[in-house]
Amino acid sequence: MILPDERGYFGNYGGRFVPETLMEALINLEHAYRRIYPSADFQNEVKRELIDFAGRPTPLYFAERLTQHYGIGEILLKREDLCHTGAHKINNCIGQALFARHIGKKRIVAETGAGQHGVATAAVCARLGLHCVVYMGEKDIDRQWINVQRMKLFGAEVRPVTQGTATLKDAINEALRDWITNVESTHYLIGSVVGPHPYPLMVRNFQKIIGEETKRQLEEAGKEASVIMACVGGGSNAIGIFYPFLDTKVRLIGVEAGGIADDSGRNSATLKLGKPGILHGAYTYLLQQNGGQVEDTESVAPGLDYAAVGPEHSYLKDSGRVEYQTVTDQQAKEAFQILTELEGILPALESCHAIAYLEKLNQVRGAIVINLSGRGDKDLSIVEGFRTSPVVMPSTEWENQ
Repeated sequence: MILPDERGYFGNYGGRFVPETLMEALINLEHAYRRIYPSADFQNEVKRELIDFAGRPTPLYFAERLTQHYGIGEILLKREDLCHTGAHKINNCIGQALFARHIGKKRIVAETGAGQHGVATAAVCARLGLHCVVYMGEKDIDRQWINVQRMKLFGAEVRPVTQGTATLKDAINEALRDWITNVESTHYLIGSVVGPHPYPLMVRNFQKIIGEETKRQLEEAGKEASVIMACVGGGSNAIGIFYPFLDTKVRLIGVEAGGIADDSGRNSATLKLGKPGILHGAYTYLLQQNGGQVEDTESVAPGLDYAAVGPEHSYLKDSGRVEYQTVTDQQAKEAFQILTELEGILPALESCHAIAYLEKLNQVRGAIVINLSGRGDKDLSIVEGFRTSPVVMPSTEWENQ
């Protein structure tokens, strides 16, 4: 298993590149986390909330018709879309919010892109009686307005961000500024395995429940995974399912957002097309211009529309343990239609990037596990009007009788 060193590095990646005003807060945060997280009382508290509030464990679902459609292996979906609030984000939010309460912080700030992290944060804050402020880019507010309404219903204050590209990167900037200003009363509940140490470690440890459950469910079913896939933006759902399998021989594939097309300059394929740099307090792979300025990104899936990636993913790319691939917006939309029509499951467009990569897999023996990280209610306005020809399946025996 991979642990960052005492400076918070995974190999060459990670660290703390922050203003001096924030350094002491991060050091204190790390010390408190290392004291509180391993305790039996805290672990039991998190476990109870994951079961009673989030609805864990989530099923490992055999997608029979999807398997027939692609004709490879046996496709199993890890149904994180069935978690309370509709995505894997609730796992991390429960852990961090309970931790914040332990260290006496009663105000939470968060960022969100697709809105799922914002909704999960708002729901957990309502559950625990914490004040909640969520920063969200104006572009994402327009395309994810359903989640904005959900956050407000939970009592959160949603603050629009108009700077830059008005997407996730800029929302993180504003959340960090808020935390610096209000560090005595506020905990920054970051939503992915990004940012300065100890956040990538914290978020991964709260999300690894996904892979731990998957491993146990495969063993109970007498199945062995050949491939495990997940979409990658910041990378929390992917590291959550990958981490417990890193010491196995299972093939791990992270799928990034190719956007319009990889070679168009309008994508979010950080690991495939980026190079190392610093963003949001960590040294990691980053989409950047020749002069070092952060590149504008684009993806049909707001949760993948981010110029960097978690430093642990950068390490795993360089080590070769995880493959990182891309699919385009169009391919993700087609996967949305296929899964919806064949399985009666409405997937998030983020998750559809992993589903779409099934088209590119060669013949696989054994199980193919895909982390279905969220549900797609939030994306209906984006996919509205999109439809290719109906998905046609080979006739079944009962249809021929």
